[in-house]
Amino acid sequence: MASILEEMFKHNLWANLHLLETCGKLADDQLDASAPGTYGRIRDTLVHLVAAEQRYVALLTGEAPERPLRSGDAFPGIADLTERARWSGERLIALAGRVDPDKTLRGTRQGQPYAMSVAVPMIQAINHATEHRAHVITILSQIGVSWPELDGWAYGEETGLSKVGADAEASSATG
Repeated sequence: MASILEEMFKHNLWANLHLLETCGKLADDQLDASAPGTYGRIRDTLVHLVAAEQRYVALLTGEAPERPLRSGDAFPGIADLTERARWSGERLIALAGRVDPDKTLRGTRQGQPYAMSVAVPMIQAINHATEHRAHVITILSQIGVSWPELDGWAYGEETGLSKVGADAEASSATG
C-alpha cells in the first residue's frame, strides 16, 4: 500500500485530471472567465498550476520536461495540459515514495542563496494546486457550470479507499 504522502500526491494528480476533464468541456468564453479573488482567467490559472508543478519536479529532482511550461505562456489546450499534469503528477507521486525527509535543497534564487528542507516544495505542491483548483471551481460556480467534487471524500470513494453503504458493511464483515 502507498504511504500517506504518496496517497496525497495521488489525490493531487486525480483532482488535477478531473478538473482538466471538466474544463475540457468549456467553450472559449468560459475558459476566459474570471472572478474577483481568484488567480485570473480559468485558462491562465490552469497554465499556472501545471507550470508550477513542473517547476517543483525540477527543483526536487533536477528533471525537467522536454518543453517546460511557464506561467504566462499561451494556453496550449486542455489535452496538452493534461499530458503535462500527468507527467509532473506521476513524478511527484514517485518522489513522495522515496524522498529523504532530511534532504536539504540548496541553490540561488533571485541572486540570493537558499537552503530549504525538501519538505517545503512538497508541501507547496499540494497547497498550491489545492488553492488554484479552488479558484477554478469558484469561477465555474459563478458562470453556472457544474464542477467535480475533488475533495478527499470523493477521491476515497472513487478509488476504493473509502466505502459507503452496503459496500462498507460488506468490507467490515470480511475485514
